[in-house]
Amino acid sequence: MFETSSHSAHALTAQDISARIKRLPITRKLSSIRVIIGAATFFDAYTVLAIAFAMPVLSREWKLTPSQIGMILSFGYLGQLVGAVFFGWLAERIGRLQVLLLTIILFVGMDVARLFAWNALSMSAFRFIQGIGTGGEIPVASVYINEFISAKRRGRFFLLYEVIFPIGLMFAGIAGYFLVPLYGWRAMFLVGLVPAILMIPLRWSLTESPRWLASKGRLEEADRIVGDLERAAVKEGKPLAAAETIEIPRVAERNTDWRELFQGIYRVRTLTTWAIWFCTYLVINGLITWLPTLYREFFTLPLQTSLAYGFITSACGVVASICCAVLIDRIGRRRWYVAAFLLGSIPLVVLVILGADTATHVLILVAIAYAILQTIAFSLYAAELYPTRLPALGTGCGSAWLRLGSSSGPLIVGWIVSGYGVRYVFAVFAGVLVSGGPGDLPVCHRDQGQRAGTVVTLIKPLNTNLQRSTP
Repeated sequence: MFETSSHSAHALTAQDISARIKRLPITRKLSSIRVIIGAATFFDAYTVLAIAFAMPVLSREWKLTPSQIGMILSFGYLGQLVGAVFFGWLAERIGRLQVLLLTIILFVGMDVARLFAWNALSMSAFRFIQGIGTGGEIPVASVYINEFISAKRRGRFFLLYEVIFPIGLMFAGIAGYFLVPLYGWRAMFLVGLVPAILMIPLRWSLTESPRWLASKGRLEEADRIVGDLERAAVKEGKPLAAAETIEIPRVAERNTDWRELFQGIYRVRTLTTWAIWFCTYLVINGLITWLPTLYREFFTLPLQTSLAYGFITSACGVVASICCAVLIDRIGRRRWYVAAFLLGSIPLVVLVILGADTATHVLILVAIAYAILQTIAFSLYAAELYPTRLPALGTGCGSAWLRLGSSSGPLIVGWIVSGYGVRYVFAVFAGVLVSGGPGDLPVCHRDQGQRAGTVVTLIKPLNTNLQRSTP
């Protein structure tokens, strides 16, 4: 059998809980947690991008201007910014699971409301409120999953969860291609509604994070949950190693304080996630949300062709994400991110040189750039960079910059398209990647002291710290 801390001679501590979690193998129980949370994240992703594939019809039905299109696309991400910060804070107070329940109810309710939107302002308002729910669910779900898995086993387990999000984006493209031409834009929201509602009862089959419970002094509850996981491992014939308790300074048991994100070693980690997430998501969401409408309105492609081209770009992101999951640990995150920023800007520069004069050029080159940048969005997570009292808040605040970039992208596209033309959209986005990416620091010589650009300077310590486990 196995030994739990409840059978130990000494009093149960948070360190005991953490040590027992670290030795847990991947069991069917843990995999089911990933599936349930992953299903909700899948429909979150679908909900985020559904509007992009509804927009080619919606823009003509409501006679929208480029600025109004940009506003509708952007407001969902602005809501996500609010949700990421608020629910990240709330998750540290009331627990991960309760917040997940609140967020899914909120974004499902707004899926219903969007069916009755009547103009650009009402759709923007509903998307903003829905964004509060989706913005809170995604970072808290990431933290929740991370807190059940040891650092040694976390990498691939978590990346297999993360790949669900780009698959959800791709599914939005598939649904749009088949449904919108036949049934109109409301069909996109109906598809996302029923599966999302089914997630609510599934939430009740999950347990609260034992790490969070232990950090709040609720040690008996944490002990019971970890004990169930240990028994499940033994039942599956997976041996448990001896739990190695590491004494953690008492500072780890302080209450949550947002100022810690900018103190000591956490300052660099915080700035790292903010810089990378902002630059990456500004570009990829500015591109992917506008593409079907650009093909339809500015290249005058048939509706179904416009939707198909948008779907192809999303599919390229899924393929790239899977390749990233397999290769990134061999190459290293820092090298991968530096290369991705550089390589992602090249197709956009080529588009500017060519004048972005044909839909075919845009399809091929934007798909390449999007696929490269999607590997950053897919693989970067912040939960491991902070102690147990901070990961939801740290991830939530970091992903607020992600949402700020996401909301800025569509607005920038609308403004540039209406005033200057499609070509200059790609010029601006290439500039974002170059200015936010590496300077003259060689990718393969990370110990050299040459001066680097903002993101590379920040990535350097990140590569070391990503492998640390959460205390």
